[in-house]
Amino acid sequence: MSVIIAIDAGTTGIRAFAVDNHGVPCYSAYSEFPQHFPQPGWVEHDASDIWATTQKVLAEVVGAAKSAEVTVSAIGITNQRETVVAWDSSNGRPACRAIVWQDRRTAGRCDALQATELLGVVRSRTGLVLDPYFSATKIEWLFRTGAIEASPTLMIGTVDSWILWNLTGGPNGGVHATDPSNASRTMLYDIVERRWSDELCGTFGVPISVLGEVRPSSGRFGVTDPSCAEGLSVGVSGIAGDQQAALFGQACFEPGMTKNTYGTGSFVLVNVGSEVPNPVDGLLTTVAWELSDGTFAYAMEGAIFITGAAVQWLRDGLEIIGAASETESLAASVLDSGGVFLVPAFTGLGSPWWDPYARGSIFGITRGTTKAHIARACVEAMAYQTADVVAAITAASGTAPSEMRVDGGASVMNLLCQFQADILGVTVRRSEIAETTAMGAAYLAGIAEGIWPTPAEAAGAWRAEASFEPRMAGADSAAKLAMWHRAVDRIRNWAN
Repeated sequence: MSVIIAIDAGTTGIRAFAVDNHGVPCYSAYSEFPQHFPQPGWVEHDASDIWATTQKVLAEVVGAAKSAEVTVSAIGITNQRETVVAWDSSNGRPACRAIVWQDRRTAGRCDALQATELLGVVRSRTGLVLDPYFSATKIEWLFRTGAIEASPTLMIGTVDSWILWNLTGGPNGGVHATDPSNASRTMLYDIVERRWSDELCGTFGVPISVLGEVRPSSGRFGVTDPSCAEGLSVGVSGIAGDQQAALFGQACFEPGMTKNTYGTGSFVLVNVGSEVPNPVDGLLTTVAWELSDGTFAYAMEGAIFITGAAVQWLRDGLEIIGAASETESLAASVLDSGGVFLVPAFTGLGSPWWDPYARGSIFGITRGTTKAHIARACVEAMAYQTADVVAAITAASGTAPSEMRVDGGASVMNLLCQFQADILGVTVRRSEIAETTAMGAAYLAGIAEGIWPTPAEAAGAWRAEASFEPRMAGADSAAKLAMWHRAVDRIRNWAN
């Protein structure tokens, strides 16, 4: 038996996840790494922590495989998107801290650009919006502030590029590349022409020479250096941004199929096929994946910045839970939120509002409010934010999803899945394998290495672990959504 190892580099931790050639998970290891918040609205990582944590979890999974006398046949990478890593290729040291996708320091710059002709270029060529969420203004900020300087040894990329470069040797010949799903999140990649945009790179002062080569999501990027990859010499053969990987792992191969991943944030994606759709207000158009045979798919996406991260805030900020796993039992200990609404706009609002100045608030607190009501409001906020995105997708496409496939850490909560079905009024189906992001990366690598001949065969065994049918009356869900929107209205533009 052989396995493929998927490295799932998330916002708060790294998971190594081994899948056998039948698509069955075998081994897994996970470890968190530090978060840095130097100023309000700023979020940073030390890229050295990301690589060290990657090595740690990879060692655990490779060790488990070796103990079972199982061969590792390939590696796939999936990652938090938009986060910017800059490093010196001569020594492998980060040039500065990585600026995380949640970071809002360039909100003012994006505001200034809104009134220019650049907005139309960004919408039509990248499918994105002028928001500090994306990589371009982050990179521009690093250059403008002197945090980095252009040089022959400077490399800039998203987290996948950083991990790929290190796995394949780092300063000793490491491969500097990325895939279209990640490139399309930088606001520097033309999703129509399928290449780095000279115009946008020029506008933001980013030399194309510092960016990695864009290669198909499924295909061999390079071979691991044994000294950097726990003795492995195997192909790194699949790369995709975390949400596109989850769409692939959920077997959403046909246009119209929809998934939602409840991670640090939540991301609703719908496969829209091989043609670039027109831009839609409140939503993003992104590359879903490119296969080595030229198959190219696009997705329409609603990006929600804070969902699972709000649970971490309950644990680390308010300290009303000791572990994330306690959230559901605490929230379920009350019949409802007691009229409490928590809007977790800690780093602004994403789709469909795109308001970097929104800030989090809790509404409806009374003398009878308990920590259980706040925990329940936190869980319900995940469903409300998802409902807002689905409404925007429905308005754009004219068709509501017939079902939603869900995954990610928070999807284990039956309370969340049932409330989501109630608020949406559609069936919610939870994948039997919760880590569909890692599964998507493994599938992409396995297809490239011939372990599975087609995507359908790779994910042919997909099945739901549980299905949740709507039980709430439509009038009741509409009333709850109306109250939610009252709360959202009150925190819009708060920090401006």
